[in-house]
Amino acid sequence: MAGPRSEAPLIDAEEDLVAAPPVAAARRRLRAHPVLVMAGIVLAALNMRAALAGVSPLLGEIGAHFRLTATASSLVTTIPLIFMGLGSIAAPKLARRWGTETVLCGALVTLCGGIVLRIAPPVVALFAGCAVVGASIALLNVLMPGLIKRDFPEQAAGMTALYSTAMILGATVSAATAVPMENALGNWQGALVSWALLAAVAAVIWIPQTLMARRGTGHGAAAATPVRLAGDGPRLSRSPLAWQVTLFMGSQSLIAYVNIAWMPTIFTDHGMGKGEAGLVFAFSTLLQMVGSFVVPMLAGRMRRQRLLGVAVSALMACGVVGLLVAPVAGAWLWAVLLGIGQGGALGLALTMMVLRSGDAHIAARLSGMAQSGGYLLAAVGPLALGAVHQVTGGWTVPLVLLLAVCAGLALLGMGAGRDRRIG
Repeated sequence: MAGPRSEAPLIDAEEDLVAAPPVAAARRRLRAHPVLVMAGIVLAALNMRAALAGVSPLLGEIGAHFRLTATASSLVTTIPLIFMGLGSIAAPKLARRWGTETVLCGALVTLCGGIVLRIAPPVVALFAGCAVVGASIALLNVLMPGLIKRDFPEQAAGMTALYSTAMILGATVSAATAVPMENALGNWQGALVSWALLAAVAAVIWIPQTLMARRGTGHGAAAATPVRLAGDGPRLSRSPLAWQVTLFMGSQSLIAYVNIAWMPTIFTDHGMGKGEAGLVFAFSTLLQMVGSFVVPMLAGRMRRQRLLGVAVSALMACGVVGLLVAPVAGAWLWAVLLGIGQGGALGLALTMMVLRSGDAHIAARLSGMAQSGGYLLAAVGPLALGAVHQVTGGWTVPLVLLLAVCAGLALLGMGAGRDRRIG
């Protein structure tokens, strides 16, 4: 790479694939209808966090309904993360075989099914639905940035801002409305399943794009062919820098998903009303837009991002300390610190995948490694802290452990933020 970049990073999972001639022709026709493509991107982005964020304010009711312990309840958040990591590995292979448009449409259909499955009577359906939701979101996570880069090359920065804003907006609205919808509909099942409608609408919007992209492709023919051998380029598993970026991605995700799983519960366990706890959590989610917008812009203008890595870690650490000493009295302040810190840490992690890579090919591979490994690491957080909470009967020890993760994140940020390249 020539040097730091100021625009938002977009990593294409299809970087090393060449579309089959009928698919390439269809995509040129689709670009002639940008409003349809844009509507599909926005609707898909709205779904990418809503199905997860809407669970958190209702986790107590879900656990009580199924008579789950705190450890078992944390699986509602942990299982999606595990399958987000596993699905990240499969996404490029599926895109090569069926095409990005088809896989995205299929992901939205399965997301809709997974959301509905979570409210089925047996508890096994709850966990199976969580797995389907996680795998579906993984496909959207990996393929959406590359589609934006491909179809809007001249407006990539603006489209990325629209895409990320829609993603955070979906999570914010889902978290804020979970308890009011439960009260209006009379049960948590109705509140949880209502988001299947948004996924279904998004899938319908993607159907014409899917049909157009596959038109003319022979039965059984792949949508794209690779232009590089799988073994080309440096071995990322042997690169300390690649592992630093992966662990930074995983550690910040761990902190974020612990908050998704347990923040409202921490507030309600200390006496806050359930509705207010959901609003504080939603407010924290909304503020992630600030960090996710500002930090990548700063990172792209700096040769070294070590200070940014320490800064976002410190913001989250201060928020965790606040949850320890005055969880209810300072709840809105802690929400500000955690929200901006989490958004900034995610934006920095995504930016470093680009800045630490020697070319787009390495960036795509590093993104796959960091997302798959990162989400699998993040899955440990909600489960482990839920188990510690169950054993200790309080939140002091779990939050002290989370504070230790923040310290580790700062050290990883200092390592990954040095001015080096892979390849």
